[in-house]
Amino acid sequence: MHIMFNNPLVYVVEYAGLEAVEVIDKRIGRGVLIRDDAARRFREELQALVDHDEEMGAEEFDAFMGPWEALLTQPAIYH
Repeated sequence: MHIMFNNPLVYVVEYAGLEAVEVIDKRIGRGVLIRDDAARRFREELQALVDHDEEMGAEEFDAFMGPWEALLTQPAIYH
């Protein structure tokens, strides 16, 4: 498990052995586990966004997360 990205809007954990990433949208308290090709695509898009704009705001983040929002169906349970 490797924390790939963490800011006030989103938390992303990479599970290298599973070829998966877990994405938690902190604003809505929901997340998803994305695997295989979709996980690779998510990582690449997130990296491109971070490389382009290290101080991304809510608007940029919303535009990035838009295509993934429908997958955020699992409630985030903090313990």
